[in-house]
Amino acid sequence: MRVLHRSARRRTSILLLLAIPGIGVWAPSPAAHRADGANPALMTAGPITTPGLDAEMALRASQEVVGRVPGDYTLRDRQGQPVRLSDYRGRPLLVSFIYTGCFHVCPLSTQALHKAVSAMHKRFGDRQFNVVTIGFNQPEDSPAALKAYASQQRISDPNWEFLSPDATDVAALSREFGFSYAATRGGFDHILQVTMLDAKGRIHQQIYGDSFTAERLGEPLKQLLTGARIVDGGVGITDLVDRVRILCSVYDPKSGTYRADYTLYFMIAGGVTFFIAMLWFALSEWRSRVIARRTVKRG
Repeated sequence: MRVLHRSARRRTSILLLLAIPGIGVWAPSPAAHRADGANPALMTAGPITTPGLDAEMALRASQEVVGRVPGDYTLRDRQGQPVRLSDYRGRPLLVSFIYTGCFHVCPLSTQALHKAVSAMHKRFGDRQFNVVTIGFNQPEDSPAALKAYASQQRISDPNWEFLSPDATDVAALSREFGFSYAATRGGFDHILQVTMLDAKGRIHQQIYGDSFTAERLGEPLKQLLTGARIVDGGVGITDLVDRVRILCSVYDPKSGTYRADYTLYFMIAGGVTFFIAMLWFALSEWRSRVIARRTVKRG
């Protein structure tokens, strides 16, 4: 691991990146230390057994869960109400892990995710996918703490929830999502990733790094949205219109957003027109033959 960035907040905080492109871990600011010198995050995290994460092991653990369906854990939302992971099935789901005691990278990565999600919502629609952020440092990351964190980040998206798992579920939950973390004297080192699940709750892809762009998230999400079968079996006109709109969207690197690709619209319109013309031609031929047969019989 190597130091990329240092910033001062009461004491020195250091950003550490694993020696694998796109994967990062964070050693947070010790500003959360109490007046008596004890760090509440470390008091609840258990004994420190490792100085940090092993890059290869973290990546391997993350990739091994792709294709699997995490267990149906029950978590609490910002109002303290129980929420099951299965409640989010039926649409793709983006899942990120943070801890509210982090003062730099978790907020930065959350903001990057927020910007990407906003860009995708504008083009794909608000109801096409859900987002969940899970606070893994229990019991510090309580519903109240996550509510404050979401407010600080100015996130009020109706399809983005911040969830607090039971402390006894954190280890298994993080393992099933391929999320690795390690307690350190400063707080936690953890892999930076967003886990993308399909509409059936299966892990489709892991996206790594601390700068989640609309392109990096949008392209695999676009594949899921345009190619997925509706879980409940219903495909209405609205669904078809949404599919066409998503299919006819391309990423614009200059603006960092998605825009309509009217070339695809014209291609689809041309295809539909050709189909209608062929159908009309077939019906006309069939009608002509029927009339000809009737004429022959009468004659």
